[in-house]
Amino acid sequence: MFCHTEHNQRLFLRRFVLRMESAVEVQRGAAAIKEQFLTTKEQFHEFLASGRPRQSTDEADGDSEEPSGEPEQKRVRLDSDGDKKKKKRGQNKSRPHVKPQSYEDRRLCPSIVQERDTKCFYGEKCRFLHDASEYMSTKAADLSDQCYLFNSFGWCQYGVTCRFAKAHTSPELKNLRNQDLCRRSTDTVRNLLDKELQRRLRKKQERFPGAEAYLKTVSPSSLVMTKPVDGADAPVKTVGPITDADIIKLRPCEKKQVDFRDKLYLAPLTTCGNLPFRRVCKRFGADITCGEMAMCTNLLQGQTSEWALLKRHASEDLFGVQLEGCFPDTMTRCAELLNQNIDVDFVDINSGCPIDLVYKKGGGCGLMTRTSKFEQIVRGMNSVLDVPLTVKIRTGVQQNCSIAHKLIPEMKKWGVSLITLHGRSREQRYTKSADWEYIDTCSKLAAPVPLFGNGDILSYEDAMKARETGVSGIMVARGALIKPWLFTEIKENRHWDISSGERLDILRDFTNYGLEHWGSDTQGVEKTRSFLLEWLSFLCRYIPVGLLERVPQKINERPPFYMGRDYMESLMASQHVDDWIQIRSVYSVFLTESRTFKACNKKIQICCLKH
Repeated sequence: MFCHTEHNQRLFLRRFVLRMESAVEVQRGAAAIKEQFLTTKEQFHEFLASGRPRQSTDEADGDSEEPSGEPEQKRVRLDSDGDKKKKKRGQNKSRPHVKPQSYEDRRLCPSIVQERDTKCFYGEKCRFLHDASEYMSTKAADLSDQCYLFNSFGWCQYGVTCRFAKAHTSPELKNLRNQDLCRRSTDTVRNLLDKELQRRLRKKQERFPGAEAYLKTVSPSSLVMTKPVDGADAPVKTVGPITDADIIKLRPCEKKQVDFRDKLYLAPLTTCGNLPFRRVCKRFGADITCGEMAMCTNLLQGQTSEWALLKRHASEDLFGVQLEGCFPDTMTRCAELLNQNIDVDFVDINSGCPIDLVYKKGGGCGLMTRTSKFEQIVRGMNSVLDVPLTVKIRTGVQQNCSIAHKLIPEMKKWGVSLITLHGRSREQRYTKSADWEYIDTCSKLAAPVPLFGNGDILSYEDAMKARETGVSGIMVARGALIKPWLFTEIKENRHWDISSGERLDILRDFTNYGLEHWGSDTQGVEKTRSFLLEWLSFLCRYIPVGLLERVPQKINERPPFYMGRDYMESLMASQHVDDWIQIRSVYSVFLTESRTFKACNKKIQICCLKH
């Protein structure tokens, strides 16, 4: 009897310890979700599969089907294929990579698309089609009968190549215009690359007198000079009388002043921090926006793709660009180039990028350990800029060796206008929590220069705790990718239990902004889809407030498998790429319609019941 009781006690203690260990594990790594919403991996994917459209008998038998013009579906490579190369890891590696020039086999000549009065410059040697009827016979089917660009601006510059061309194409295949909308529409995007400037950059004919004057004051032994620009030493031709601005440089107090304090700053995010995403965040209350990291060497070479990162939308009232470089000569010249040719409110130096490709060249976090080069870059850029210069740094390079507190007093002397500190080192990347105590210490050292803190902000409670430190403002990075409505939550001091329909409305806005930014032709649609899928890899980490056992969700807590309050909420919680494509295909039909996505969600639920 005693042995039996002792056995039961041991069994009870063992179960108690296991429960405590699992509770600790949940607190450390997994988000706490209400028990009625929890499920298993098998049940979760079985439920999602029930809502997907099934293959018809004809499709299963492999009957011929008209080409849709869409990219080939994901194809799993088999071991019997005979390919002995090492397999690439990942969910979507076997999907064919479509190059930009091969989205369409036969493209229409731009002279026909733009309906120019003059004939094609290349004549018979042109490799594009010149017959619109022949092009339409091979063009992929339109995605909808409504075009967002035509409905918003009165005309679509992509003409018959638009994937929504039915909305603005006459029976004679002419591009229609709504004159009333055309008169009211204005240019919404600035900082475009001028063709003449691009030609001078490519031929190395652009001169940088301000940068050259500064570089002469720096010891040549401390510079790694690039190839000199053609004609850099030639006398500068002047037009008209010399003014004071030509002789006397602006003092720091005379430069453009920006009030950064107590503002919400959307971090410059590579790939996902594109212009359509910034527009979404701006609508939810972001105060400061910044373009994606741009390489200074690529900008100096006039690369179109790099200059596209500098584009600014009219809604971005406080906007800056971020530059990456590791040498004073290239960074100073690039700063002078941007100062003369684009419209920005500040320029930021990226000295916090942890990527090996950047760090090993001495850029990003590498600048924090190269203080002499760092100083020359900051002083050189400050000498040629008419706008404030800001710097983004990390705590340091090694995990247990913070050096930011040593750099900040020096950067004050160099003349930076704002310092942003990410509370992690390069080695940490995104592991462990951001060190806000260290950020608080650094903010006191930075005064009176404003210092923004960055790291682990996913709710208004996190923002309130951050503001209790001495920081002048908050930068939001991953938190904005997971829930872009975070800016509204912080400003209104509340948790927003956003519905799946409202989240789909956000995706609709992003899609429309993407079509406006990247284009509504086949290439633009594919780019919009690609960036949307990239963003969905972050959005799936969000857990609705109504499902949480403990509010708020922490940024490093992984979501367990759970069932949402409707099918779409469950679908958006999936971390599998096929389900992200399913989300994309679900609302692609409703891409440009004005109705809300509640109707779309209802249609999916009806589809589930039928199956």
